[in-house]
Amino acid sequence: MEHKFDIIIVGAGGGGLFAALEAVRTNPQVSIAVVSKLYPTRSHTSAAQGGVNAALANKDRDDTVELHVFDTVKGSDYLADQDAVDYLCSQAPEVVRELENLGAPFSRFPDGTIAQRPFGGTVKDRCCYCADKTGHTLLHTLFEQCLRRGVKFFNEYFLLSLEHADGECQGIVAMNMRTSAIEAFSAKIVILATGGHAKMYWNRSSNAAGNTGDGQAAALRAGIPLKDMEFIQFHPTGLRKSGLLVTEGARGEGGYLLNRHGERFMARYAPQKMELGPRDLVARSMETEILEGNALTSDAGSYLELDLRHLGAEAIKKKLPQIRELSMHFEGIDPIEEPIPVRPTAHYSMGGIDANMARTAVSGIYAVGECACVSVHGANRLGGNSLLDILVFGKRAGQEAALEAPRRPLRRVAPSALWKAADELKSYTSHERYERYGIIREEMGKTMADKVGIYRTEERLRQGVEEIRALRERFRHIRLFDTGTVYNTNLVQILELKNMLDLALCVAETALVRQESRGSHYREDFPRRDDEAWHRHSLCTLEKGGDVRLAHKPVTMGKYSLETRSY
Repeated sequence: MEHKFDIIIVGAGGGGLFAALEAVRTNPQVSIAVVSKLYPTRSHTSAAQGGVNAALANKDRDDTVELHVFDTVKGSDYLADQDAVDYLCSQAPEVVRELENLGAPFSRFPDGTIAQRPFGGTVKDRCCYCADKTGHTLLHTLFEQCLRRGVKFFNEYFLLSLEHADGECQGIVAMNMRTSAIEAFSAKIVILATGGHAKMYWNRSSNAAGNTGDGQAAALRAGIPLKDMEFIQFHPTGLRKSGLLVTEGARGEGGYLLNRHGERFMARYAPQKMELGPRDLVARSMETEILEGNALTSDAGSYLELDLRHLGAEAIKKKLPQIRELSMHFEGIDPIEEPIPVRPTAHYSMGGIDANMARTAVSGIYAVGECACVSVHGANRLGGNSLLDILVFGKRAGQEAALEAPRRPLRRVAPSALWKAADELKSYTSHERYERYGIIREEMGKTMADKVGIYRTEERLRQGVEEIRALRERFRHIRLFDTGTVYNTNLVQILELKNMLDLALCVAETALVRQESRGSHYREDFPRRDDEAWHRHSLCTLEKGGDVRLAHKPVTMGKYSLETRSY
């Protein structure tokens, strides 16, 4: 089966939905379809709790876009491209007010303006929020607007490949998860908005099960470079047992981090910002406390505490209702009465598809949001800039695609791409295969957590690279034991594992090569930032044999020169 559209958007999170909305608003004559692995309101944008940054100056009257730019560049450990950061921050106030006008129910100050709270690594309080459900409310707002304007959705389709020829977009090949049928989506323009890949860390991840880097892996196999893959952000506060996110907004509202001695230990690591230091610094500080024996212990492992009790029951119920609900459901603890047990959890992928203001190296293919590396986050993302990223660049990609599509011919997906996909899926059922999904998946997650985690060394990274290579070789023998065609979750898991293994190798290889510490990438054997040798982006491409080829490109500088980063 073949579908034909002017614009195909892969992914129905905030970035994909805003791209679709902006495209139809810019040019109602173009045909647009959103192809999504999930029903749109289940997209991972819904898990973004704390808020979206914008220099509205509702809380701090002297806040400016320029201060937002500086906080972002400094937070990135000076690896962000400053032209992209300028655009991100300058568009922020307009985008937030646009979402407000579309019906997003932002929390309010008594004067009726959008409420703003402090977030880590910033000099002003500029994080706009909807209690602790900001991503959820923005996602629903965008989805209902897309429905209102007649955007067509293909829900529960799995991206198999990204197709192009002679440097020009052709479209995608996807599997209908309800029937296992392989279908072609020919399009003049494809916008990838498929989310991150931090779920490769298994049980130490705040990510939803579907965050398996499908768009990044498809781009990698299509010859589009991935950028800065070594930079994986560990969020300081994941729940002890599950790794589920406890928003930075909990610390923004005044929560304390405590060790087993009841000490606010961040005074020793970030005396000025305390719990609101940048995420990489706070996560490393917490991991250090755990490794040095200053943590509490339980059957679920070592942990620290996030204490909200002094905020009072009314504030917790009003501003952090979801955090209270998650704590009670997954930890059996009411934060009104007891501290929340937390520890760092793999959270966000700063790296992704190399994109210049959302455009990739292939004409007609765009990438936005967490699957992309624009790069506005550099080596470390500031809290509140992720939702902003998907909104700003989702909108930009949708607008540019709608203007570009009428000028482009439709190049159809070649039938051979469908035959190739069908042959691959059939090969998994071969009786000569014997490896099981669950075993390889668990070993990959453990390797990433143990060898490519918060603290890294050459020895552990080399071990990690070799283990991932071995797992990729074992994957060649993986067996699909469920041969059904209706919602075959075993098949989907195998396809996701294939994607994660390729991306895991990119993460480990680039981390091994980068001999410095910058942002979220901390090498114990190279503990200092080395601007002379390593102030550059890393690039990954995949060779025909499956090996990863590494290259580099310069960072785009601007107003701000390299400085020591301290808080």
